[in-house]
Amino acid sequence: MSRVINWLLHRERQLFYIVNRKMRHSVLDSTLSLITHMGGATFTISVTLLIGLFGSGSWSLAGWQSLAALAISHIPVAIVKRKYPRRRPYLVLPETNIGKNPLTDHSFPSGHSTAIFSVVVPFIAAAPVLGLVLLPLASLVSLSRIYLGLHYPSDCAAGIAIGTCAGFGTIAMIS
Repeated sequence: MSRVINWLLHRERQLFYIVNRKMRHSVLDSTLSLITHMGGATFTISVTLLIGLFGSGSWSLAGWQSLAALAISHIPVAIVKRKYPRRRPYLVLPETNIGKNPLTDHSFPSGHSTAIFSVVVPFIAAAPVLGLVLLPLASLVSLSRIYLGLHYPSDCAAGIAIGTCAGFGTIAMIS
């Protein structure tokens, strides 16, 4: 079993270094530094609250579903971060490129990935064509977390899974 885990950890580090070091470009530096904030609390809470309050019909419902999913999704994130305190990659891996103001709390799972996926799922359910824009955008938010040296790929994958489940769960509960 430890051979499998070591193999997975090695592959994850390779993937991390591909995104964090080999994809470096000045355009990506500035673009992903902006896009990453779309998974932050200020952006996600503001957008969902505004759409919930000022949207009409299915848009308002999707806004409230997204806001509820956002709140619900961060309960398991907070629990897992306390139970499995994983240090951020820039603190562990040598030669990691980092963005401005690196975080110091625990890495697993990615809160930004959780947030953006919990928010986009109800909007995609309300208007499936939005998936053509929102899924790539949400994926870029997750990728930006690796690019900026703040998360491992598995942190983002776990966040995507939690956020997606919270989004679908909220749709099922609030319809």
